[in-house]
Amino acid sequence: MLLSDHRAYPTIPAADMSRAKAWYRDKLGLEPAEEHPTGTIYRLAGGTAFQMYETQYAGTAKNTLMFFTSDNMSNDMKALRDRGVKFEDYDMPGLKTENGMATMGQYHGAWFKDSEGNILAIGDEPN
Repeated sequence: MLLSDHRAYPTIPAADMSRAKAWYRDKLGLEPAEEHPTGTIYRLAGGTAFQMYETQYAGTAKNTLMFFTSDNMSNDMKALRDRGVKFEDYDMPGLKTENGMATMGQYHGAWFKDSEGNILAIGDEPN
């Protein structure tokens, strides 16, 4: 068995599943595809998915947990802002955002936190 032959998906922690599911619905426009005792499955484009599960450790990671691809950062960021998503600003060696967006060579990225304090991102899909 080689893991390269299997699909993978992120698991996103939530301290309060009801609050988190409402945030993902209202802010990101995502609806659960499946509900299981182990968590909620969200299905996205291209056969991708993620699972949200309840844990007291939600929001404790200081790194990006999930990355959404974009083919038009300005439009996608505006649509998310219109839904109340607040983008993070960073100014550190190798990463500086302007109006919430970082330019890294030919790529762009923007980070935001969900209702549970988890860091999510949106950016150009690498070629």
